[in-house]
Amino acid sequence: MTNTPPPPISELRWHVAVATCLKLLLIPSYRSTDFEVHRHWLALTHSLPLSRWYTDETSPWTLDYPPFFAFFELLLSYAARAVDPVIVHLHRGLNYRSDSVVLFQRITVIAADSCLFYAVYRLTRKCEPRKGRLIWALVIWSPMLLIVDHVHFQYNGFLLGILLLSISYLSEGKDLAGGCLFAILLCFKHLFAVAAPVYFVYLLRRCFRGTFARGFGLLSALGVAVITIFAAAYGPFIYHGQMQQVIRRMFPFGRGLCHAYWAPNFWVFYIVMDKVLSFVLRRLGFDIQMPAVSFTGGLVGNSSPFAVLPQITPLTTFIMVLLALSPCLIKAWRNPQPKNAARWIAYAYTSGFLFGWHVHEKASLHFVIPLALTAVQSLGDAKHYFWLSIVSCYSLFPLLYEAQEYPIKVLLLLLHCVAMFLGFSALFNGSARAKATAPESRKGDQSGEKRSSSLAKGGGFTIGWITRCYLFGILLVELWGQFLHPYILGNKLPFVPLMMISVYCAFGIMYSWIWQLRSIVRCSS
Repeated sequence: MTNTPPPPISELRWHVAVATCLKLLLIPSYRSTDFEVHRHWLALTHSLPLSRWYTDETSPWTLDYPPFFAFFELLLSYAARAVDPVIVHLHRGLNYRSDSVVLFQRITVIAADSCLFYAVYRLTRKCEPRKGRLIWALVIWSPMLLIVDHVHFQYNGFLLGILLLSISYLSEGKDLAGGCLFAILLCFKHLFAVAAPVYFVYLLRRCFRGTFARGFGLLSALGVAVITIFAAAYGPFIYHGQMQQVIRRMFPFGRGLCHAYWAPNFWVFYIVMDKVLSFVLRRLGFDIQMPAVSFTGGLVGNSSPFAVLPQITPLTTFIMVLLALSPCLIKAWRNPQPKNAARWIAYAYTSGFLFGWHVHEKASLHFVIPLALTAVQSLGDAKHYFWLSIVSCYSLFPLLYEAQEYPIKVLLLLLHCVAMFLGFSALFNGSARAKATAPESRKGDQSGEKRSSSLAKGGGFTIGWITRCYLFGILLVELWGQFLHPYILGNKLPFVPLMMISVYCAFGIMYSWIWQLRSIVRCSS
């Protein structure tokens, strides 16, 4: 433990101010269909009784988030009505694009990020100053959050703030508060439930580390609190007999194994292998029926059709996620240390991203942001995070496909790379230099040259040749997709650039999952 005071709150305000100014500059940028989705949810919750929220089909963008998020939209809708009543009109508001709705919705995302800022402050208030500042930069200035929330449009910063608050309480040994916050998060967005097995095993084991009576009391208190939270969220819908419809909306398994743009996960390899096998077998004379869904659009469709390999069901992906989680669950059961909570939770979300059903590419935020907390713990963690954050950010590039946003996403990623390199270099090279020049290391007539050699061996932050080669490959993939493919092939094979990004980034994230698994298994604490 160190007695060094944490970085002052005034510095955090400076980080927040810079991030907020950048977000304000992004207000006029491209908006995805998610913008209209959330606008419609404002109108739906404001105009209809609660009993019709999950049955209304006025718009194709039906409500498919849990009730707490619907209540959040209802709260925002009252402010929206004061700004412009058309925003919350169920019919006249459809595809409404006035400046008032753009400003209102953009500002609500920026304001909701205050939850993330507080969570980061709470996590770093006892940190060594250099580590705290670096975590601030990695989270508050995250290019992934800027791209997904403040250009593409979503509320991930707000939701991740709740997750980080939960982790902060767990890391302090305040299990009841951490568990309750996670339950609240699940009632805002159910896709965070991938980490539920880790929370369950960790909290159960923590409850019974003492006497049975004490453990039973803690478990009962936690159970009552969680049940109360879920009752507050779902109770009104149970009362109106809507629970089955709510579940149907929240878990639309008919959407298929993959999203329209393939998230860079394990199933990318499975899909590509199926396509390659079907092509080879047809050339060899076998009668292989091609699925009705076209591959050239870069999507799998609603029925996840495969020509050769076995069909994948939601149950299959569920089992694979549980199997991937099992080493982490064993570790959490054997030694539920609060300091490992962030690492285990991030690993759970990485496993869900790789092996889950209908995974969105934006879900990489669920593990990249928590891993920023562990990136400052060791040199190996820093190098891993440097690799992973670049790969994950690049995998989001297809979200911003319009030409005017291209410089924005490239500049955000480059600035992030520079900030990470400088931050990790200052943190770990400084530590290595301090060790190399410590009095214990100056024995005999050691020369300055030998001290420099000692510093080099001390393990400062450097980028290895494997990482350099892989990152150079990202540059080649981008050059092909943006410049060479249109020039050489024109409009032919339009799916190839997206497929290359998915497959190439899938290798990087698969490596990250293996690295995280290895670090968890090897951890002795």
